[in-house]
Amino acid sequence: LELASAFGTSADVWLNLEANYQLHRARQEQDNPDIARRSRLYALVPLTEILRRGWIPNCDSLDELEQAVCAFLEIPTPADRPQLAVSFRQSRIGDPEIAAEIAWANRVKYLARAQRVGCFDHERLRSAIPELLTYTTKAMDTNRIPTFLHSLGVRFVIVPQLSQTYLDGAAFITNGRPVVALTLRYDRIDSFWFTLLHELAHVVAGHKGVYLDNLDDKVEDESEAEANRLARDWLIDPEALREFVAATQPYFSEEKIRAFARSQGCHPGIVLGRLQYAGLVPYQNLRKLLVPVEKHLRSWIDVAEPGAGQETQALSGIYHRARDGASVVAPSQ
Repeated sequence: LELASAFGTSADVWLNLEANYQLHRARQEQDNPDIARRSRLYALVPLTEILRRGWIPNCDSLDELEQAVCAFLEIPTPADRPQLAVSFRQSRIGDPEIAAEIAWANRVKYLARAQRVGCFDHERLRSAIPELLTYTTKAMDTNRIPTFLHSLGVRFVIVPQLSQTYLDGAAFITNGRPVVALTLRYDRIDSFWFTLLHELAHVVAGHKGVYLDNLDDKVEDESEAEANRLARDWLIDPEALREFVAATQPYFSEEKIRAFARSQGCHPGIVLGRLQYAGLVPYQNLRKLLVPVEKHLRSWIDVAEPGAGQETQALSGIYHRARDGASVVAPSQ
């Protein structure tokens, strides 16, 4: 109807064009089974992007490509879907590409399995949150988080988002160990810490997530609200924040924000991010406090290597981190 209005035609014109296009595709697939097979692969994963990132190898034949995609997703045939329950944190402003979400989660799972971590216990992780929060005062201390989480039995992975996923992070369980994954979509200290704690909150609270084959029906549920609440309250004491806002608004100077952050034992960028999210400080104000963290975590970020297969690239990253003293093993183990 909108196209008809914009171009001065009837809606039937556009319906007929679409119907003719779909019929043309169906006839092509009927005449050439390979087209249908390749189409199924594109429906399963964002094939061009994962090939560019080197998550699967370049293949000479469609049979090999089909096998590579199935191996990447850990499914027996292209008619199946991965069986993994995941809690995603992502923006709701766009329409997420589900195939890309699934591919990203499987890349995270593969990398996470390569990490050797300690025994996991829910209560031990909950009790360790205050110690983890001591790293919030300095951006450079973010590089201590992966090893800290490993000691608690939590696998930690950073994989940049795929196109049209709008992902910030995720949490799930694999091989009996929790996995916390980030994208660093927003390279700011406030976004990093809130997302990290949001995902850890899912783990602490025992949330199960949504199975990848049910992402079409995904809705915002109480577990997301609970994870948001826990992350907020861990970062900044809610009563102290209310008192600070009441005594300071409407003028939040850099000096006052820094003083309140010191009282809370966190970086001032975390306080500023909270005030901006609440609409108390314009987003363009005091941007210098929102310092980046990516440079402190580069050895933990999954880097695209065109032409490399998933295992080759994962091993490259593993050896790079092992050089820095991280506790890791090869994926085959």
